Order: sequence, then structure tokens, then C-alpha cells
Amino acid sequence: MPTTLLTLRDSLTQLTLAPELGASLVNWVRLSDGQPLLRHSDEQALAAANPRRLACYPLLPWSNRIGGGGFATPDGWQALGANTEHEALPIHGSAWQQPWKIVNATSDSASLELHSQLPFPYHATLDVQLTDGCLRLTLQATHLGEQPTWYGLGLHPYLPRTAHTRVQAQAGGVWLCGEDKLSSQWVELPQAWNFSEPTLLPRQLVDNAFTQWPGRACIIQPEAGYQLICEAQGSNVFLLFCPEAQNFFCFEPVTHPVNAHHLAGRPGLHLLAAEQSVQMSFSLRYQALAD
Repeated sequence: MPTTLLTLRDSLTQLTLAPELGASLVNWVRLSDGQPLLRHSDEQALAAANPRRLACYPLLPWSNRIGGGGFATPDGWQALGANTEHEALPIHGSAWQQPWKIVNATSDSASLELHSQLPFPYHATLDVQLTDGCLRLTLQATHLGEQPTWYGLGLHPYLPRTAHTRVQAQAGGVWLCGEDKLSSQWVELPQAWNFSEPTLLPRQLVDNAFTQWPGRACIIQPEAGYQLICEAQGSNVFLLFCPEAQNFFCFEPVTHPVNAHHLAGRPGLHLLAAEQSVQMSFSLRYQALAD
């Protein structure tokens, strides 16, 4: 069946969403010329009905991978199995694989919700707002299970990448990963991954969680004549995914590093009892570059 799209617009940009496809953003473009501000989703990508081929989707009740077949809660073991064909480990939670419903929508805003039973009962909301070229996403999860469990949140934007794309984002350290792509060791920030000043993206694969992030970043696209000023609340970790020889990269604001359920102190995770909530927000503000 064709996917129903929801279109929002402000004075500078236009956004399309596919609530049925995991509350995914499909395209966010500059109105003046259709320039993609997030990775462009063509008809084939939309027809595939897979959020991983679209522009952005929410991550909950955890971000990235969890090892060990699940995780411990105060009341016992929460078993988890693989939820995709391409990954051996459960990845990115369950919200992105379920249809969301539209609660309300206007010309420049929308509120979506999900009632999920997987892997435990929760209610999620995603509020989307466009204002003069600023896209703001607010994600919230409320635990509905009788027993408390651990929650993490995140957003997974895919961004255009050229040879001249630069990123600026401060961090105090980074989690190195083993072959299983799970966090293995925290180290102070290597110089090669220091983005405190606008820096070209590494050519080699990067797929790591950067910590002690103050919640502000800048993504500069000089060839297209714009930058995105990014700000996060409720997130002090970002995942940077730079696949080799691809025309996109991902800058993901998240609440916790990869596999935090098995790291000492469970950094960034929230233990929620019934009816308790956790929230984060992320904004991307379009700015034209001076000639």
C-alpha cells in the first residue's frame, strides 16, 4: 500500500513525514530550490518502506546495539533478540519498526504517538515543529509496564555528505568499539576525531559514541551554501557514523553510549517505573552562508 505522507512548511523549508514508517522524516528541503537539508529520499527509498533508507527516525527505548542477548533489570532479565536481518544484535529499539499515529497536525507542526508492547509496554510521542527554517524534534517515552526497566532515547538523522562537508562538535572523549561494534573502551578524544573546530569528515569508517558533548553542533555544507546549527536538550552523547565512500553520514544525538546496558553505571540510561517519562529534543536551524 502507498505510504501516507504528511507535509509541513515554514517560510524557508518544507518537511515530509511518514508516520506509518516508524515516524520517519522523509525529506527536508530548502524551498527556494529543493536543496536537501537531510539525505534525499527518492521514490525507491520510500517504496522500500524501511526507515533506514529515509532521512531520520526516532530511537527508543534504546539507541544502537545491545549485546548479551538482553539486559538486567531490578526485577529480572529482559531478553532481546535480533530485530533486523542485517544485524546480529538488537538495534535502535522498537519504535522505528512500528506505525505511529497522528495526534494533530497544522501547516507547520505535527504530534505523533505510539503505543507499543515491544519489548515492554510504553507510550511514545514525537512533536515536530518548523519555524523559519528551524526543525525541532521532541521525543518522549513513558513506561507503562508494571516493573521498572531501563530506557534510552535518540534520533537518527542522515545528512548529505560531499568532499567539503564539515562538522563542528565538541566532545571530551569517545568509546572505542570491538569487532562486535559494542563499546569496549573509553578514551580521551583522539586528535583525528577532534571536531572542536569545523573539520572535514574522516575518510575512514567512524561508528562511535562521543561523550561529554555540550549539546551544540554545526554542520557546514559550503557547496550548497548553508549550514545547520544543531542544539540538543537531554542528550550529552552523539553517535557519529561515517561509512566509507558514501554520500551521507549520520550525526545522532542520543542519551547513552552503545551497549550502555552492560557498561559500568549504565551511563545515560534512565530507570523508569510505571508512568515515569524521559524526554529529549533536537533542533536543526538552517542558515544561509554569506557569499
